[in-house]
Amino acid sequence: MPNRRTRVPPPSGLRRVMFRAPLLLYRWRLGWLLGGRMLLLTHRGRTSGLSRQVVLEVTGRHPDPATGAYHLVSGFGPSAQWYRNIRRTAHVTVQVGRRRMPAIAEPLDPEESGRLMATYALRHPRLARGLMRMCGLEGDGSAEDYHRIGRDHIPFVRVLPGERPAPR
Repeated sequence: MPNRRTRVPPPSGLRRVMFRAPLLLYRWRLGWLLGGRMLLLTHRGRTSGLSRQVVLEVTGRHPDPATGAYHLVSGFGPSAQWYRNIRRTAHVTVQVGRRRMPAIAEPLDPEESGRLMATYALRHPRLARGLMRMCGLEGDGSAEDYHRIGRDHIPFVRVLPGERPAPR
């Protein structure tokens, strides 16, 4: 079953203010209020080279806790500016609560993105439906449908604390 996608413009007005509010909390050194579900990602602009910041939901952690890896999702798809920037320059800085660390951001392959989307939807069904709405996607709510959506429309990223890329 193909998923229908409608074009969703980036947030503007009050909606943009609401989306940017967590960034202000981090700038005011209150990021710890967001707990471990959100992180501040600092990355380089692919054209300007300037430092850019975005607050993203942590959709999961790597199964091996020793890696300390976080899984993130690009809710606005592969055209999101932060996602395009980390594809150009993988070296980023993340802050979770009060902890700040250098990291490597690795876009995941479509199959792994699909698997992670299905897992996320199982753990957080309401948030997964909201993510689909934000992306302009419709689906039937089955695990297979979420897998297909993650594989075809919503890219996931693994962020590994430390300076070296993960072994493949």
